[in-house]
This record gives sequence, structure tokens and C-alpha cells, in this order.
Amino acid sequence: MRLSKRAFTLIEVMISISILSIMMIFLYKSYSSLNLSNKILKTELATLTDVQKLKKVLYLDFSLALHDSTKIENREEVEDFVILQSSNSIHKRYNPFITYIVKEKKLYRVESLKNLLSYELPAESKFDADYLGEVNSFRVYKSSNTQDELYLVHIDFTNLEDILFKINVLNEL
Repeated sequence: MRLSKRAFTLIEVMISISILSIMMIFLYKSYSSLNLSNKILKTELATLTDVQKLKKVLYLDFSLALHDSTKIENREEVEDFVILQSSNSIHKRYNPFITYIVKEKKLYRVESLKNLLSYELPAESKFDADYLGEVNSFRVYKSSNTQDELYLVHIDFTNLEDILFKINVLNEL
């Protein structure tokens, strides 16, 4: 009786290793592209959430502004200086004065307990300033209708999408 041994030949092993290595190369490339797309998606999502937070703060500041508390001063053709008192606060203050100011093409939101009356911030004043982004223009328009307090806010950001809001004040007399 003759026993036959069955085994793979060297050529069969080489072919299977080469097929396996080709499959591994394609799997690695797809894994690499998946990681790259996840990184891009993460940065885009972070940008979107930042813009949504900014829109929320802007909307709440103007819509919860106290009646006749808003002062809009046109500084330049593309910049406004806005002071208002609102019941919206980021820094846990009761009816804070909120100032939107543009300095060197950067938009800041300043929140304080005292009214900042001028564009130049006094050294002794206490406030919290939040950097909102680099802007090309920041304009706020108030409706001329005396019955409704309605604002049109337009911010042209350098690196983010523009924001254009039409906001009606919700606080009553």
C-alpha cells in the first residue's frame, strides 16, 4: 500500500501570499482614507457647532434685550459699536450690559455690570470679553418703526460663513 502525502507546492504558497498581500494593501488604503475623511468631518463639525453657538448667543442677546436699551454707533463704513442691556448672559450676570465692539478687524462681545459708554474701554472697568472671530464687516440696523423693536444684524466673517439675522425683541415694556 502506498500512502500519498498531499501538501501545497511552493508555487501555490507564493500565489496565495501575493493575493493576500494585494488584499492587505487595498484594505490599508481604504482604512487610511476612512481616517482622513473622519478627520475632515470632525473639523467641519467643530466649525458648524461654533457657528451655531455664535448664532444662538447673537439671537438671545438681541431678542432678550431690554426695551429701549440699545445704542448703535456707526464707527466706520463697515463697523458698528453696539451697547445693549439684555437678560441673556454667558457669564451668569443679572441683566448685563453687552457691548459688541470691533478692534483691528476682530469682533468681541463684552459683558459687564456697568454700561460702557464709549468705544474706548476704561482701564478700571470690570468685564468679560469673548472673541467671536475675525470680520470684514459688522453692521446692526434698528427699525424706524417705534412700536416694534426690530434689528437686522449682519456679520461678514473672514473665515466663517456670513450671519444675517432679523431679530424681533421679545421683552415687553
